[in-house]
Amino acid sequence: MASDRSRSNSITLSDVAKDAGVSPMTVSRVINGETSVRESTRKSVQESIRKLNYRPNIGARRLAGAKVARICLLYGNPSSSYLGELLVGAVEKAGHLGHQLVVIRASEDLSAEMLAEQYRTQWDGIILPSPMGDEAATRDVIAKEKIPAVFTTGSVGKRKKNKANMFELGIDNRAAAKAITEKLIELGHSRIGFIKGRKDQAGTSLRYKGFCDAMEAANLEVNPLMVEQGDFTYLSGMQAAERMLTFDPRPTAIFAANDDMAAGVIGAGSRQGLILPGDLSVAGFDDSPIATSIWPNLTTIHQPVSEIGACAVEILDEMIFPKEEKSKLSQKGHQWLEYTLIERASTSSPNRFS
Repeated sequence: MASDRSRSNSITLSDVAKDAGVSPMTVSRVINGETSVRESTRKSVQESIRKLNYRPNIGARRLAGAKVARICLLYGNPSSSYLGELLVGAVEKAGHLGHQLVVIRASEDLSAEMLAEQYRTQWDGIILPSPMGDEAATRDVIAKEKIPAVFTTGSVGKRKKNKANMFELGIDNRAAAKAITEKLIELGHSRIGFIKGRKDQAGTSLRYKGFCDAMEAANLEVNPLMVEQGDFTYLSGMQAAERMLTFDPRPTAIFAANDDMAAGVIGAGSRQGLILPGDLSVAGFDDSPIATSIWPNLTTIHQPVSEIGACAVEILDEMIFPKEEKSKLSQKGHQWLEYTLIERASTSSPNRFS
């Protein structure tokens, strides 16, 4: 008996058109997401696609000499600066390879079934940053449907071995957070606060663990009163810092899990009349544009987000159009890119009165 995959590969666009009672051109327009199709017709075509389990025949396109993939960058609610940098790299690499890149914001009610349908009808592969790429349901449907996918989340290298169609790409968040905390300790800080990011992003817990690793190695206490929950926004960083700065003794340094929150910490310190960095040192993470748009400029961790976007497209190209010589895909399903600790004016040794 033929497998479901082989049966779906035998179904043609013309079969879908016949079943839906429309022209093959109309089916093509629905598959490509064009808006010139009436909603009732679109639903009819999508129902036929589901019923017949139709998938665009990528293999046939390759035999015809067409190596153009339609890649979707599917995002939920990441940092806007992170998304912008990721897009720069992905767009440039997609253009170089001749692929189409579509960028879609997933609605909160996007189901696993809807995701699978989008893949069957419109995409050849997907890139998923956090938090979309951290969701178990999303990962499950990608594994089940064998959707070529690259996850640019904070959990790189921390999961069990991925399926052949799943690849993770990014930096070692835990090691990077440990490095920047070690720098604060090296400067002479012992009362160090930490502001966490969004709970639904894997990088949040890893950055906190890295902070704790450095504190423990230096025999310093992690004071629970100096650990606050943020959500990667400026306002959450400011509010968290304002609470921390009411303590006596207050922290002499605060490490926020991204630059937007770190900028909020600087705002809170300035409002309280503190001298930065003498009275309060501040460190961030990501090296986003705000890191050098505020004063003092932020000490932070630079992660090569644009390069991550470019690599994600390159890896999907290898997944969709396999080559005889394996490269990144012959590795263990993930790749860490190098991060850089960048010291700027927001950190120094604490003054002797702090």
